[in-house]
Amino acid sequence: MSTIRVGVVRGGPSSEYDVSLKTGASVLQNLPERYAPVDILISKNGEWHAGGLPTRPEKILPHVDVVFNALHGAYGEDGIFQQMLEAHGVPYTGSDSLASAIGMNKVLARKRFAAMGMKVPYGMELQAEAREEEEPVHMDERFVFDLFRRFPQPSVVKPISAGSSVGVRVAHTLGELSEALEYAFSFGDTVLIEEYIRGREATCGVVDDFRGHDTHALLPIEIIKPQHSRFFDYQAKYGGESQEICPSPNFSQEQKQMIEKLAVQAHRAIGARHYSRSDFIISPRGVYILEINTLPGLTSESLLPKSLAAGGTQFEQFLDHILTLAMR
Repeated sequence: MSTIRVGVVRGGPSSEYDVSLKTGASVLQNLPERYAPVDILISKNGEWHAGGLPTRPEKILPHVDVVFNALHGAYGEDGIFQQMLEAHGVPYTGSDSLASAIGMNKVLARKRFAAMGMKVPYGMELQAEAREEEEPVHMDERFVFDLFRRFPQPSVVKPISAGSSVGVRVAHTLGELSEALEYAFSFGDTVLIEEYIRGREATCGVVDDFRGHDTHALLPIEIIKPQHSRFFDYQAKYGGESQEICPSPNFSQEQKQMIEKLAVQAHRAIGARHYSRSDFIISPRGVYILEINTLPGLTSESLLPKSLAAGGTQFEQFLDHILTLAMR
């Protein structure tokens, strides 16, 4: 069998550059022998490098058989990178450009989930006033006061298009809400505010055409954040202090099955492909979906590989399966 050249693309211009480097390194280190890896790094300012040397997409892409997309966040996960690969006719892993754009936009994804009958937290989309780029955001005190008074508190404020909980804050007081809005708006002109749902946090990955299912749900993981963290934020995700339990004894069989069912529904609701991971809150009011990740992290600290391992799947097997799907 001829060797398959895999362009592992990592880095990129998003705020998740460092996580993407680790995901790409993990993929490069674990590719099965039949693949010849090509390490493609995109710098923070968008410059392409292959083998440590500067290059351009049109120079390197014709020399790979398939791209493993190890990017996260803006550009890599929102459909822009996918559109470029589609224009070059290069097969790639992960969701296509349309599903990526929907999944990355928390407002659009919420609408798809709600249309499928899934529970989503009560929320509102907020737009910033027109301003020059790089100009700092200053929240109008009257607007913040009215929002605090009429919106259920505490609340969660987040940019609509960032992953790894980048830009997300939980607000309990008027001052915290003002700070959270300013912080979230520093990442873009549109912000989502949602009611804070109390309950156990869970995440669940799915893989297409796996173990006899069109879309197979992996074992759900319960996430127990550090006591000093208000939610599963960036530091809680990558600081090594959170407990990630898989399988969790704290979920009933009914809850486990519901989480798995909803993860599959979310994947299909946005038209995702190959693999994804969705985040949930299990509350007394039911299981709420928070968001979907179309390119979940694949680092040694990441959740999807832990769920694969708990279900008896080696990471190398997963990579081989995803690349096989991409090349079909």
